[in-house]
Amino acid sequence: MRRRIFTVGEANALLPHLRDVLGKIQELRSLVGERTDQLKILDVIWGRKIAEPENPDHREFRTHRRVIGGAVEQIERLIREEILALGVRFPQGGLEHGLLDFPTVLDGRWVYLCWRLGEDELLAWHELDGGFAGRKPLTPELARRMGADGDEGLGDGSDSYP
Repeated sequence: MRRRIFTVGEANALLPHLRDVLGKIQELRSLVGERTDQLKILDVIWGRKIAEPENPDHREFRTHRRVIGGAVEQIERLIREEILALGVRFPQGGLEHGLLDFPTVLDGRWVYLCWRLGEDELLAWHELDGGFAGRKPLTPELARRMGADGDEGLGDGSDSYP
């Protein structure tokens, strides 16, 4: 399967959709956190006895676990179908901090356009191993050069794309 190479315009065009998806993911993560807190309280009160069907809080325990499982499945589906399927990737810490990377080509090498939730548009890029700490400003000149010539000149290493 051919990799997606984003231009700055293509990546910026996806941001409204990605904001919505990340918003849904954050809501689900909050739900997981709230339900996990409730499970911790039940654990403090009952310990292992909460898992016994005759326990008066067992039903609540099972409900919290079911809700958490469903929310985690929804998060995984959203990531898989609404982010990764587009060719966008989560860098390390991306889910927690609302970071996304868009693979692109600059002067014959792979780099990432880097976006953080809360930014109106793409403002930065970094080398493959640069991460968020290695972000560099996305100037208009660089933006014109990114993704414009596809992957010509990447050589045999293009199959090992990020």
